[in-house]
Amino acid sequence: MSASSKSITLKEVTLDFISLFFPHYCFGCNRALVKGEDTLCTFCLMDLPKTNYHLQEENPIKNRLLGRLPLKHVWAYLKFRKAGIVQHLLHQLKYNYHPEVGIKLGKAYGHELVKAGYKNEFDLIIPVPLHTSRRQKRGYNQSAKFAEGLSALFETPWDDSISIRKVSTATQTKKTKLARWQNVSDVFDLPDNGKIEGKRILLVDDVITTGATIEACGQHLIAKGCQELSIACLAEAQ
Repeated sequence: MSASSKSITLKEVTLDFISLFFPHYCFGCNRALVKGEDTLCTFCLMDLPKTNYHLQEENPIKNRLLGRLPLKHVWAYLKFRKAGIVQHLLHQLKYNYHPEVGIKLGKAYGHELVKAGYKNEFDLIIPVPLHTSRRQKRGYNQSAKFAEGLSALFETPWDDSISIRKVSTATQTKKTKLARWQNVSDVFDLPDNGKIEGKRILLVDDVITTGATIEACGQHLIAKGCQELSIACLAEAQ
């Protein structure tokens, strides 16, 4: 046995020993994860309430944004329902400092999109930005973590420094459709539009409800020279 093989074996034994006494737990159901699993157990991954919009010609989000943005693809990975597993996972991602949840779900969705033939559709992945104050408080942008996971499967770069949020807006929760649009209609900026000119952009966000936030951000990217725009959200509020 080579020295490198011995090193790998010793590392595996050490990790197995540690996990025996300090197991990692699934963020979905709180079961102890087994070898080969991370963040979410196999059962929770299989039972996630998926929209499968990437397999459909038309979908509710695409229809909702029709006429508001020139879009190629419009997707959401999961169905967000009150008190459901998706709400629980998003709470872990956004408020309990578990960025690995966003990365894991991004990789899971990226796997499905690549399998469906969308791997070479984009030049750059951009997450909807958080204002600096909120990002500092949270420690990261949850949409950027979803973008990071997608990027790993697409083998396409992601960048959360291109589009910035110049105004810290109030939360969109419980706002009407008009109020949501007024809240975000002029909050985005793009210091260097050279990074997106002529590029096929995949714009990603965590949850889409009315689409006001992603519409405002998308319009800004198009105005600054984006060649083609697509949207992928982690979840759709239903």
